[in-house]
Amino acid sequence: MTINIKKCTLEDSRKLQEISYETFNETFKDQNLPENMNAYLERAFNLPQLEKELTNVSSYFFFIYYNNEVAGYVKVNTDEAQSEEMGDQTLEIERIYIKNQFQKHGLGKHLLNQALEVAMKENKKKIWLGVWEKNENAIAFYKKMGFVQTGAHSFYMGDEEQTDLIMTKTLSEG
Repeated sequence: MTINIKKCTLEDSRKLQEISYETFNETFKDQNLPENMNAYLERAFNLPQLEKELTNVSSYFFFIYYNNEVAGYVKVNTDEAQSEEMGDQTLEIERIYIKNQFQKHGLGKHLLNQALEVAMKENKKKIWLGVWEKNENAIAFYKKMGFVQTGAHSFYMGDEEQTDLIMTKTLSEG
């Protein structure tokens, strides 16, 4: 088993779109109306949107490879790229997406560690994320990794308002 992480570039936009559609559908299609899923996928993962995010200097995408196959990715945001105003001492993990077939192999931990590495390089004090209140597996994983719930915000899946829990981890000094 080999695991590698590689920073995404603009040339990766189609692969990023493909894996975004696949992982988002695998995770959320059974709990959401098809029209809401389609509306969200079209808005969040269209190529111009992904290309805009890939070229934002305050956002970073990293693919994770499992035995040389793209298994998932992480997207982190700093400064004004964060989806909520959390201040300049924070880094947001906007997405940790892993294909179903690669889950339970510790890849989420590798991607989380990549996000922590970016946070340390950027001298951030806290790392935060939003996770759907019904995504129990993800919530359990983040708690295990030291995140605590610090709030909540609305997330729109098409025209349906849902609640994301805001979870935060304070980074240790030194």
